Amino acid sequence: MDWITGMQKAVDYIEDHLSETIDYEKVAAECFSSSYHFQRVFGILCGFTVGEYIRNRRLSLAGIELAAGDAKVIDVALKYGYECPDSFAKAFRNFHGILPSKARGNGSMLKSFSRLVLKLSLEGGKLMNYRIEEKEEIILTGYKRHFEGVPGQREEQEKDMYVTTRPLQYILGALAGDVETDYNVIANASDNGYDFYIANQLTKYHRDNLDREYILGTEFASYYENITIPKCTYAIFETERCTYPTLVFLELRRQIASEWLPASGYQLADSPEIVVTHWYRGAKKDERYRELWVPITRCE
Repeated sequence: MDWITGMQKAVDYIEDHLSETIDYEKVAAECFSSSYHFQRVFGILCGFTVGEYIRNRRLSLAGIELAAGDAKVIDVALKYGYECPDSFAKAFRNFHGILPSKARGNGSMLKSFSRLVLKLSLEGGKLMNYRIEEKEEIILTGYKRHFEGVPGQREEQEKDMYVTTRPLQYILGALAGDVETDYNVIANASDNGYDFYIANQLTKYHRDNLDREYILGTEFASYYENITIPKCTYAIFETERCTYPTLVFLELRRQIASEWLPASGYQLADSPEIVVTHWYRGAKKDERYRELWVPITRCE
């Protein structure tokens, strides 16, 4: 089965079970992948999580049924997985902008979230430089925030974190002895969002003694934590060298998911994703680039 057909079968399974509890393992089985791999690739390609897709489709269909005028609000709520009428009303209003009871009103404005249909298009023919590396356990030091949605697709969240935490970044760079390199760690990605770290690689002495007065002291050390990344195999890709590699980074992620992964014999492993940014200053600013470390495992 080709990748496009498999993904479409997974989406079709979701559509056929929107009024039931959906088991992500069964969805992923439609395209012969792990649940983790399916959810991560789905998010990269679509820009929203599987859970967001399911929720938006259910609320879209609920609006259609209520607008038809025959169904009771409580029955529609139960049909689409809302046992509490208040939670359904809140979700419905957040999506459509009106309460469910108003959906039958003459001229009421509702929103429609269309069904996904994967279309085959002629793509590829591009060079992608990558290397496969097995990395031993890595310990980074950094600080995190928990974000909603799909990693990278809600870039304003991550941009705001960078802008508002400059002093914490400078401290990490100074301790690492490298102010031109930093690490992003994307961990615990799920329908509930993901943990996003800004980090750096410190010596064992520094990371174990941050709270000492002659390093940071207790107050400043409390902002940081050590992040242990288990041994893993990575496919490592690099953006082009340019002044702002952050602007071409998302397209690289989509290209990996849509072109490289389906033909590689690998699937995404349930391990943190790492992005290494080389942000050179001065005369070397046009040589900046990002490395994307994609955790992988052999397809079964």
